[in-house]
Formats: sequence, structure tokens, C-alpha cells
Amino acid sequence: MQAIDTLVPCPCGNPAGYRHCCGPLHEGEPAPTAEALMRSRYSAYVLKREDYLLATWHPSTRPTTLKLGAQQPAPTWLGLTVKRHEADGDRAIVEFVARLRYGGGKAQRMHEISRFVREDGRWYYVDGTFPEEA
Repeated sequence: MQAIDTLVPCPCGNPAGYRHCCGPLHEGEPAPTAEALMRSRYSAYVLKREDYLLATWHPSTRPTTLKLGAQQPAPTWLGLTVKRHEADGDRAIVEFVARLRYGGGKAQRMHEISRFVREDGRWYYVDGTFPEEA
């Protein structure tokens, strides 16, 4: 796990800082909204927190491993933009665009519409679709 200075902006883009944004969620605090969970999952990808990503993935769709350390070249995450967040009770969707680069290659965009479900007071990522592929 990569250490992060708590005074710098959170990897998800929140200038309040990691300690006041995604840090508490990575340490076990439940996300108050599906958008907060999605942002914390983006930060977990940046920080290679596979443990957190798997713990916040709904058991019905969760893979056994993500092998984040095995990706070569490893992605460099460049930023996150949340386009919309819609909640309906214990279900929600979050549409976002994450920007990343592999090695010295060209920057890419990952546009996803993610589905989330809340069970026992905790939000979980279920799955996502990629609008460009539809």
C-alpha cells in the first residue's frame, strides 16, 4: 500500500484532503452515498488498495482477485470527473470518467455507469457498463 500525505488533495479530486475524504472509508467507515463509495474506489485504484476494492465489491459479482500489482505497465491515474449520481432507496448509479495512462502512452478515458446497492447500511459496487461500447 502506498502512503499518502494527509495534507494533499485526495486522489479522487477533493481538495479537503485524503484524511477528510477517502481515508476514513479506506479504514472501514461506511460510505454515506454511492458517489462517495465510487470516489473512494477510484482512490483505492490510485493507491493500489486491492483489499478495499474487493471488500466494497458486492459478493454476487466480486472477482477473487484484481492483480493490481501485476499490471504491466501499471496505469497512472490522472483524474476523475463524476458526471451524475442518482439514488433510489438502496440502489444507485454513478456515471463517471476516469483518466489514465499506461506507461508513456497516450492518456485514455474510462467512461463508466456503475451500479451500486446498499445492504446493512453499506454501499457496494455491483457492476458497470461502458457507454462507448453500447
